[in-house]
Amino acid sequence: VQLVESGGGLVQAGGSLRLSCAASGILFSIHAMGWYRQAPGNQRELVAVISSGGNTNYADSVKGRFTISRDNAKRTVYLQMNSLKHEDTAVYYCNANLVRVGNDYWGQGTQVTVSS
Repeated sequence: VQLVESGGGLVQAGGSLRLSCAASGILFSIHAMGWYRQAPGNQRELVAVISSGGNTNYADSVKGRFTISRDNAKRTVYLQMNSLKHEDTAVYYCNANLVRVGNDYWGQGTQVTVSS
């Protein structure tokens, strides 16, 4: 199983980035996919999740600014991040989850740095 994130980088406050996570080795379409982040000294926290059926849920801190989406044909989940703030600076991790069989996979992370 591989989850490979891309799209991170350095951006000014107010800017945008789009993260991608390409999955292999899993039946992508039946997994819930999520984005989490971890800033230095903080615990990993949920940013956004999208179910196999396309239902989405967001952390309050990113609602209205971030959008999660998935393309099952490409086995890829995206995180469009707009109006970025300095406090969005973190390593962003992709997650694939299928509770009923105990699948819980993580990518290696991609750094997002927002300069104020």
